[in-house]
Amino acid sequence: MRKTLAIALMLTASLGLAACDKKSEDKAQDANQHAEQAQQKMNEAQDKVNDAAKENAEAAKDQAESNAAAAKEAAPAAPEAPKN
Repeated sequence: MRKTLAIALMLTASLGLAACDKKSEDKAQDANQHAEQAQQKMNEAQDKVNDAAKENAEAAKDQAESNAAAAKEAAPAAPEAPKN
């Protein structure tokens, strides 16, 4: 009788632990999926930051060219040498 009871308790305990293990495994898989999604969103955000930096660099270059052209136009022309 004791042997049968012990076997029944061990079987019940092992089934209970197996059921708990499955839930934690599902939670781990969900956590991995969320981590992958977060990584993808971080990559997308980094791409947007890179694009914005490129646009800022291009704008600064255009501004520098514009400033140089304005300075060239504003500078007085060099006087011509007198003709003899």
